[in-house]
Amino acid sequence: MSDAETLSVYADKATDYADLVRTSDENPDMQRFLSRLSAGNSTLDIGCGPGFAAGAMAAAGMDAHAWDPVPEMLAIASDLPGVTARQAGYDELTSSEAYHGIWANFSMLHTPLAHWPDQFQRIANALKPGGIFHFGTKLGAGQSRDKIGRLYSYVSEEGLQDLLTEAGLVLEFSRTGEEAGLSGEVAPFIVVQARKPE
Repeated sequence: MSDAETLSVYADKATDYADLVRTSDENPDMQRFLSRLSAGNSTLDIGCGPGFAAGAMAAAGMDAHAWDPVPEMLAIASDLPGVTARQAGYDELTSSEAYHGIWANFSMLHTPLAHWPDQFQRIANALKPGGIFHFGTKLGAGQSRDKIGRLYSYVSEEGLQDLLTEAGLVLEFSRTGEEAGLSGEVAPFIVVQARKPE
């Protein structure tokens, strides 16, 4: 489920957000993700925003799919070579064993925390056995809006580990840090990579 106010902010600021998150293929999280995949593998960048992660996957020879509920974001993603863009979100993820890798980078945090167990299970179901899952989110507790109106749900490291375990995913890597986002506010975050057992 997507929050209408959050989607409106991203629609209005699609170009600004694209400028903020534009990264090269040298991104270490992306390199870690790609290192576990092979050319021709099917990948999904869900909550893709401008789709730069999907673009990196396509450039590495993947069958790269990019999903986002914001048309203004998809307009950017659809211009990237080799990327198949679709207006969709976590509720539309109903496939079984369809992807070798799923990238969900700082997108699920805009959905209510109560929906996260179902969304993690959808991701686990959509991964092929042995598939790789990248996930980024902000650390904390509760739910709030930032100063530009975006909804945020926060989770602890322990809570995130529980979500992965309950979905049947095995944690392989994690890192934490702090950074400023589109609103300029600095917040702690966590990035993990997990695997679906064979």
